[in-house]
Amino acid sequence: MARIGEAVTGTADSRTPARAIRPATERDAPELARLLTSLGHPTDVARIAARWSEWAAAGNSALVADGADGALAGVATLHRMVVLHRPRPVGRITALVVDAPVRGRGIGRALVAAAEAALAAAGCGLLEITSNVRRADAHAFYERLGYERTSYRFMKVLAAAG
Repeated sequence: MARIGEAVTGTADSRTPARAIRPATERDAPELARLLTSLGHPTDVARIAARWSEWAAAGNSALVADGADGALAGVATLHRMVVLHRPRPVGRITALVVDAPVRGRGIGRALVAAAEAALAAAGCGLLEITSNVRRADAHAFYERLGYERTSYRFMKVLAAAG
């Protein structure tokens, strides 16, 4: 089975403008840090580089939309997991961000379509998207794409062990 995102490159579907979608690489770290920070997850190049190998080995990947002048227009981070309570693996978009100046141009739709294709190709039977409860615009966007709210997610920050 292909790693998530390896076989999914190209452009968006016919409802969105042509936009190159490709698997992210560690060389994208500066732009990934910029986009994830803009989403409210402050990080930097060094932190991404330090986590990249372990993150990828744990079944994670990212798809990016190339923008102008070497910048990325957007990113979707993906995770594939095998769970005991589902017959097929579950895919998850763990973060989706489109650069503010180019929002509303179909980039988010293209990234979600590419994520769906990549996760389906990786054997997933269900795709989940996590979104902060405060992001009402994002929730409306996902619902327009055919996603439904099915559960609540709870979190608790844990103290470091040792």
